[in-house]
Amino acid sequence: MLMNLTKELKKIVQGEVKSDSRTLDLYSRDASLLEIKPRAVVFPKNKKDIQAVVRFVASHKKEYPDLGITIRSGGTDMSGAAIGESIIIDVTKHLNQIRKVSRGKNGGYAFVEPGVFYRDFEKETLKKGLIIPAFPASREICTVGGMVANNAGGENTLSYGKVEDYVEELKVILEDGEEYTFSSISESELRRKLILKGLEGDIYRKLFRLVKKNKDLLAKAKPKVSKNSAGYYLWNVWDSEKFDVCKLLVGSQGTLGIITDIKLRLIKSGRPSRMLVIFLNDVRLVGKLIPKILKQKPETVECYDDRTLGIALRVLPDLMKRLKGTLISTAFSFIPEVGMLLKNGFKLPKLIILAEFGGSTPEEAKERALKAMGDLKPLGLPMRFTKSAKEADKYHLIRRESFNLLRQRVRGKQTAPFIDDVIVRPEFLPKFWPKLHKILDRKEYGLIYAITGHLGDGNFHIIPLMDLSKQRNREIIPEIADKVYNLVLEFKGSITAEHNDGIVRAPYLKQMFGGKVYKLFEETKRIFDPQNIFNPGKKIGATKKYVFDHMKTGG
Repeated sequence: MLMNLTKELKKIVQGEVKSDSRTLDLYSRDASLLEIKPRAVVFPKNKKDIQAVVRFVASHKKEYPDLGITIRSGGTDMSGAAIGESIIIDVTKHLNQIRKVSRGKNGGYAFVEPGVFYRDFEKETLKKGLIIPAFPASREICTVGGMVANNAGGENTLSYGKVEDYVEELKVILEDGEEYTFSSISESELRRKLILKGLEGDIYRKLFRLVKKNKDLLAKAKPKVSKNSAGYYLWNVWDSEKFDVCKLLVGSQGTLGIITDIKLRLIKSGRPSRMLVIFLNDVRLVGKLIPKILKQKPETVECYDDRTLGIALRVLPDLMKRLKGTLISTAFSFIPEVGMLLKNGFKLPKLIILAEFGGSTPEEAKERALKAMGDLKPLGLPMRFTKSAKEADKYHLIRRESFNLLRQRVRGKQTAPFIDDVIVRPEFLPKFWPKLHKILDRKEYGLIYAITGHLGDGNFHIIPLMDLSKQRNREIIPEIADKVYNLVLEFKGSITAEHNDGIVRAPYLKQMFGGKVYKLFEETKRIFDPQNIFNPGKKIGATKKYVFDHMKTGG
């Protein structure tokens, strides 16, 4: 490309445009195992800057086919969706306003820009006793825009659903550079949309025709698991009464347009809960244990393994700061674990399971937890019942910080997320779990890995720890991925419950959904983005070779 891209972009935007080596290096990585260097990074001052960049790329795309736009906020994406070869637009610097938080009788609403960090957003909503319960474990470092783009979920998804269940309205800049508003509309409103002229009318007509014509095929294609972030969610757009383009835009990873404003539904916070902590020495018991826990309808069932716990115990001072406790008080809080270690010959449990039970009153929450404990007693497992929310916080913190602990504390190895978000229905766990470990524990791989996740949904975050500077380690990644995803699909699961496709999982979409549905995904991309302006190579079009060629080779 001969164009001086930085110079041209500076002419059309009010915000900053950078292309120095330090900036490009920083934006060549997200939380994935990939590294892709962009040509320029734009920090838009306002929506008009984004519109200007979109129009610029659209008008020059034929002459310069490699031009594209990757939207980015927190940079915590684990699938490679926040990196790209052309223009990165970072919305965290200026498009970071919480416009309004309002409370009503049964909950409330928030109007927010995509660059707002969730930690700041939650502080504001909690002031009014409200929350969006679909926050991910990366809640301290992710943004609201990223949560919407990936269709995030987390510890509360078992009871409260994912981000897609809370998005009421989106404002989006499309390929013509104009901003459009999308929300759930009635059949009569849809009829009015279908006769509109211009891009908006074209999108409604083509999309309605696609989902109506392929209604049965899409219904069969919808993954039969409690949560899914793979593909475009065409099956959710039209239910014969309501037509909602937001259901498609959520989880699209910026491949269909650029989200500029978000309206979210909020629920009341502060529901009483009690936690039951189960220490598992034999992971083969997972399949027997989960049905007994789910019987009492827990709000969350989380887990992390011995490697994660071991690192957490080694960095106790850092965790102590986050728990806002003193060294003495934090040390005392771990006395039950020390006692358990003594009984267990100083061996850490293979898996720590956190089952949290809610209720309309503290007594109801406690009763559910005690019933679950009674159901589990015949298995002879070490268990404990937390006495307070503060005591439960230490377990939550280890689980939420698990990925960061692994990234920062394992010397000589990197986190290599490529099988980091698989899900199968809990009833399949007795057969799925041992087969999964048979793959991961093959001697020729010599794989060191940590497992955390949302056990109640059957959703596991498997994070290998690898030295990616070694060619052999990079070579086994696609081999392991193939075997794990084949197993997941054998059990009718999804290759990604929360983290989405990006580049890393995009090559597996055709295998998961079949050729006919994959063609509908390609058609959807063309309806919104015929020139392939928005986040090219994500969700649609990525290959295993591209993934391999762009793996990180250093720290």
